[in-house]
Amino acid sequence: MAAAAGVRVLPASPNWYSSRCSDASSDGRLFGFAARHRVCLLDVGGGAAPAFYGELIGHTDRISGFAFCRCPGQSSLCASSSDDGSVKIWDAEALAPVAGYSLHQNTISALHWSPLVKDLIVSGDEKGIIVCYWHNRSDSQQFFPEPRTIFCLTCSPHHENLVAIGYKDGMVVIIDISRKREVLHRLRGHDDEIHCLAWCPVPGEERLPAWQDELQVPSEEGEVPNGELTQSTAMKKGCYLASGSKDQTIRIWSCTRGRSVMTLKLPPMKRRGGAVDPAVKERIWLTVHWPSGRSTEIVSSCFGGELLLWDLSQSGKRKWTLLGSSEGQNHSRIVFNLSSVKLQDKELLFSISMDRDVKCWDLSTLDCSWTMPSLGGFVYSLAFSPVDTGCLAIGVGDSMIRVWNTLSMNNIYDVKTFWQSIKSKVTALSWHPTKEGCLAFGTDDGKVGIFDTFSSSAKNKPPQISSTYHKKTVYTLAWGPPTPPLSSGEGEQPSVTLYSCAGEGIVFQHNPWKLNGEANDINKVIRDTNSIKHKLPARTEISWKPDGKLLALGNEDGSIEIFQAPNLKLLCTIQQHHKLINAIRWHHEHGSQPELSYLIASGSINATIYVHNLKSVVESSSESPLTITEPFRTLAGHTAKITSLSWSPHHEGRLVSACYDGTAQVWDVMKEEPLCNYRGHQGRLLSVQWSPVDSDSVYTGADDFSVHKWHISKQEHTRPPQGKKSIELEKKRSMQPKVKTKKKKKPIEKSPAKQDLSDTMNGDESGKEMLLEENGVSDHEGEKAAQEAELPDKVSTTVSKDTFSSTYDYSSFSLPKPFVTQKATPVKNDLPKEKPTSDASLKKRKPRSILPFSTFMDHRSKDELHQDCLRLAACLKTKDNNEDVSPDLKDRIHLGLFTDRASLHKMIDVEGKQHLENGHPELFQQLMLWKGDMKGVLQAAAERGELTDQLVAISPMVGYQAWVWTVEAFAKQLCFQEQYVKAASHLLSIHKVYEAVELLKVNHFYREAIVIAKARLRPEDPVLRDLYTSWAALLEKDGHYSMAAKCYLGASSPYDAVKVLAKKGDVASLKTAAELALISGEEELSATLSFRCAQDLLLPRNWVGAQAVLQQHKTLFGQRLVFCLNELLCKCLSERNPSDRKSPVPPCYHNWELNRETSFFDMVIEVWQNVLGMDSTEQATCAWEQLCSIEHPPSTSNTHPKQVLFHISHDLTLAALSYHTATWDEAVKSILGAVSRSYDAGNFTLMQEICSIILPEGCDNLRHKLDSTNSQSMDACRSLEGFVAYGLLYDLWWNPPKDSLVLQKAGLDPVLCPSEQTALEKSYVSGQSSSEETPDQTAVEMDENLCNTTEVHRCETENDSRTSSVDLVDRQSKLRGCKVLLSEEIAALQNTQRDIAEVQQILADMIRQHQQQRNNLQENTNGSTQESNLQQSSETESDKPCSDSNQINGKDEVKEPITLPELTKQLLKAKQKLAEFPDNLKVFPFPDVLECCLVLLHIGSQCPPELREQALDLLRKDGSANIYKKAGRRFLT
Repeated sequence: MAAAAGVRVLPASPNWYSSRCSDASSDGRLFGFAARHRVCLLDVGGGAAPAFYGELIGHTDRISGFAFCRCPGQSSLCASSSDDGSVKIWDAEALAPVAGYSLHQNTISALHWSPLVKDLIVSGDEKGIIVCYWHNRSDSQQFFPEPRTIFCLTCSPHHENLVAIGYKDGMVVIIDISRKREVLHRLRGHDDEIHCLAWCPVPGEERLPAWQDELQVPSEEGEVPNGELTQSTAMKKGCYLASGSKDQTIRIWSCTRGRSVMTLKLPPMKRRGGAVDPAVKERIWLTVHWPSGRSTEIVSSCFGGELLLWDLSQSGKRKWTLLGSSEGQNHSRIVFNLSSVKLQDKELLFSISMDRDVKCWDLSTLDCSWTMPSLGGFVYSLAFSPVDTGCLAIGVGDSMIRVWNTLSMNNIYDVKTFWQSIKSKVTALSWHPTKEGCLAFGTDDGKVGIFDTFSSSAKNKPPQISSTYHKKTVYTLAWGPPTPPLSSGEGEQPSVTLYSCAGEGIVFQHNPWKLNGEANDINKVIRDTNSIKHKLPARTEISWKPDGKLLALGNEDGSIEIFQAPNLKLLCTIQQHHKLINAIRWHHEHGSQPELSYLIASGSINATIYVHNLKSVVESSSESPLTITEPFRTLAGHTAKITSLSWSPHHEGRLVSACYDGTAQVWDVMKEEPLCNYRGHQGRLLSVQWSPVDSDSVYTGADDFSVHKWHISKQEHTRPPQGKKSIELEKKRSMQPKVKTKKKKKPIEKSPAKQDLSDTMNGDESGKEMLLEENGVSDHEGEKAAQEAELPDKVSTTVSKDTFSSTYDYSSFSLPKPFVTQKATPVKNDLPKEKPTSDASLKKRKPRSILPFSTFMDHRSKDELHQDCLRLAACLKTKDNNEDVSPDLKDRIHLGLFTDRASLHKMIDVEGKQHLENGHPELFQQLMLWKGDMKGVLQAAAERGELTDQLVAISPMVGYQAWVWTVEAFAKQLCFQEQYVKAASHLLSIHKVYEAVELLKVNHFYREAIVIAKARLRPEDPVLRDLYTSWAALLEKDGHYSMAAKCYLGASSPYDAVKVLAKKGDVASLKTAAELALISGEEELSATLSFRCAQDLLLPRNWVGAQAVLQQHKTLFGQRLVFCLNELLCKCLSERNPSDRKSPVPPCYHNWELNRETSFFDMVIEVWQNVLGMDSTEQATCAWEQLCSIEHPPSTSNTHPKQVLFHISHDLTLAALSYHTATWDEAVKSILGAVSRSYDAGNFTLMQEICSIILPEGCDNLRHKLDSTNSQSMDACRSLEGFVAYGLLYDLWWNPPKDSLVLQKAGLDPVLCPSEQTALEKSYVSGQSSSEETPDQTAVEMDENLCNTTEVHRCETENDSRTSSVDLVDRQSKLRGCKVLLSEEIAALQNTQRDIAEVQQILADMIRQHQQQRNNLQENTNGSTQESNLQQSSETESDKPCSDSNQINGKDEVKEPITLPELTKQLLKAKQKLAEFPDNLKVFPFPDVLECCLVLLHIGSQCPPELREQALDLLRKDGSANIYKKAGRRFLT
């Protein structure tokens, strides 16, 4: 269509940030790209240069996707998706819509036409929903593979059911859209938006050797049973997929394996000079294209607009080649889409980019075949250079100027772009009349500047900017002769200066030589020259006659004024238009009829163009200015405002006009005849220029973002569209999302994808708030209108200017309405209308009258009012006659206003009474105040509890006492209302500090009370301390300990503060409390707390922390030694028995250097000396005494293991100190204490470990060092030897030599009976967990346990260091060493002790039974206690599961019940027997002798016979207790 008419077009820019919004048809003829809400089609089949083919029009919002049909014979079918929610199908050749559907609920973000199914279109939206639509049968299916935002999708060229989808978060999914409806692969690898997906055009996957390396899998034949087959199926089935992502990588995915086989990282690029502001941080867009027929080559975009060709067959560093060898071939900003087409022998690639260029590349040479520039905004201004013929400057709303060399032979789109320092819509342009390449520009934000477009370095040379800015949009620029003050100035002056006119109605004259100087407002010269006093109209257009002698100024009121250079004397005023002037053009001077050069054509918001002939005016000699009201010619026919005019330089009296009705019109002016009408634009025209070289060509620019060059001779229409046609045009325009973008301006910011759209769709539309109809500063008049609208009497003009003309208002009223309403609001003439309404609504709620009764009386009927006058006159008359008598007003009280004071008081009383009755005490109080009766008011208000702040504030006028009384009354009232703080403040105002504080304290406002007390009272006042302590007590009760501590500190009792801080008892609190105590000088308390804290730190095994806490106190030096030893002991134990369980908190050891060679004590002492600084014996002795003073309770099997270890460490520290000072007697006792403590705790292993750590050699060394005269230390030593032997004995029993294992297993008897300590073995076997075991578990149970686990344990120990089989002799000598255990006297002693325990146990049981019976009796009488007793009894029983021996005995013989006296007798006897034993036996503990006998007997054959005999003897003699009878039965019978 357009191509046929020979139109050359600079089209609208392609949309940004879409994964696929451009495509080429498969026959290679058309290339289409989405530009805003239309699709622009280029005819690219001709080879050399593209031709504009036409546009697909129908969407009402931004197009997000576009794709051609790939089916042979249907290559002109294509589809587009838009933010308006629809997908439309078009016939591109006919430029007509075929079908459409709106199945998506959300914004559509991706679209593809299936390459294999001719009628299938697949689209995806931002919520993750995919719609497949078969348009031949209008059938659709929906899929929802992932709830994520879809960025792109591509249908497979080999399998009709496969679709690859890329998501915003980097996920790629391949789905099957057939009946199966399944997700085949979720490909994870990218970690940012997927911008593009491209399938390999060649099916199969086993093609590239380089790819296999990366897979790092052995060759597949090896693994697969019949490898050949798998490979061929892979060949058939598989296909590679390439993805480009914002994470700067391209990945190649294998569909058969469902994984990435190759990752390409974009190489860093040196930016070559391009049209990009270095301050702009550009986001990357990585699009990929797999050229058809090439399986090993991929084209991708790169950081700044470069295109790369990757060769996938190159292994190692992947090889890439840059497209576009020579400078300037590449894009200068990021590339969004790539699509290719095969033409004859070569493959062409098309790219669209943010730099607004469309480029075509030849893939065989990698060179750019052609570049098609495009425009990203309204085309506001066109200007042909008067010097460089055919050079067209284009001012665009995308903040760039294009300079198009329209005569270039080799490149019809030879366009240079200028963007530096513009940063706003370019609304006006003007070339210097004589200097080549000197282009002045004006912008939407009031900037005026000059570019040098000619010099070779101009590409990057910023313009000069005038230092004088306009306040609003620049409408027009014109070069003209200098006027004062520039013309009259001294020295050299420029021959031409630059004039700019802008939306605020002012014309500035700029000196082009000194743009940084101040520009002049020419109104000043006009006033001076013509001595004008009145206000000058706002200027909207300027035009100099080409010879520079006359200046025409167009004004907002529609008048045009003609001035004479250089002093701007006013010659005449043309009063014709009555609406804002948009365009004025003087006829050229080079025709054959010179008088035509006096013709001046003008266009305004009114659709009619007038031409005036000023020849007579110029030649007349009249002094005063004339007024012209008759036009020379009238050109009528347009139906909307005129935006631009241009005289033909080739004809005489031929004019072309651009109009908001969407057409350009050529007129024969002399005949007033329309010659030709161009309707090719899809929007309102903003600018027009007649070609300077071709008399048949005209260039027009419009708000459809395009410039058209068209031929007059080829147009079918001669006149502008009328009536219906113009309505349709209006419809066409209303479909453009003018108003919408305005509304959508906010969301645009949200998504980056749309963000730059405000540029593509061009911010121009989002409008200027101040520009009236600015659906993109239509050009100058946008603001001109706004300007005009500011004059209040111009309402009608504004409206009609917005709708396209007044004539046309009614026909299309509903359509343009949105513009008007939307845009007209900022204009002043609307505001006054709104304001009064809002004010009126406020005024309706007038404040309540204070004198309603009198006011009402004065607003009665006329008769009544007349009566009032008469009555008043009569009263005043009597008053004059008789001074003393108060006039009698009868019922007309309100007349008191006009008579004496007494009457006024009466009137006030009546009014006041009414206020009280109506519930307005405040008004009553106000009246009384006026009257002066304040005291009464205060008393009344206090009684009724109606005092207010205001009353209290004015109470001082009654006097000091009254004020104090009022404040107190108010404080009471506030307390009733629970406003205690406010009440306290009022009490303070009358200096009642103590009362205020007490009030707050009683109501628990402690914080406030303290502030007042501290601020107002002496520091030593007891009230303050009392406040602190009572608040602290309250806080403590509620558990706010740290706050309470602060209070105690405030009350200067740090001791209490420490106590309360330590109350919580966790490590942090204790630590703080200890430090606080230290600061406050409470040394002893601090030491106690520090010690507690250190002990708590031991539980998580944090020795480092514990030492840090302890080291602040000298008195805790002994404890530091204990902690140090404890740490080393734990270290040793954990090294000996590494635990499998990982503890959640790893132990925190010091990193001390340890000497492992020496004995444990030596190692410890070395650390003490080196680290803790124990260097003198005195210190050691002192520490020893310090520790001796501490008594630890004996351990039981319920003591926490860490506690046991700590107490043992305490004993061993004493031993080590004695060892250090060589007091061996004490050392022995301390070591024995440690060993027997572990024995008492029931931790047998621990006992064994301690013996072997402390006495690796046994006790012999120790015995030699003792003083043999000291019987006590000798006893201690014997006892110690006993425990060492006891440990050894079990060792030998549990670790028999290998050869006797089998034997042993058979010999194990289930009935084996150690004494009460049986739990020891159990704990040993079950791994040191003694603290959880019940200590008194019976022997029998114990033994079974032993049997079950002995084997296990035995196996364990075999891997131990002891595995080496020990020969029998060695074992026997060791066993003989155990002889020390078989001591008769001790056996007898233990037997006696056992008897006593047994009797005590029976007694205890009797007492318990007795209690139970009593309880049962009670329960019957008192049911309520039943529950608790049951609980109690069950507890007591379960405490000791079957502890008492009679329960066991009961199993073999029934025992006679025994009486209490007998029991007492038995007990006495046993106690006497006990007393007979020598004391030295009773002092130190000793292992259970009978238990040792049983163990020896169990060891069996290996036991030396003499020991065996001795053991049997002892059993016979002392084994009277049932438990031993039972266990020893087998040996004794």
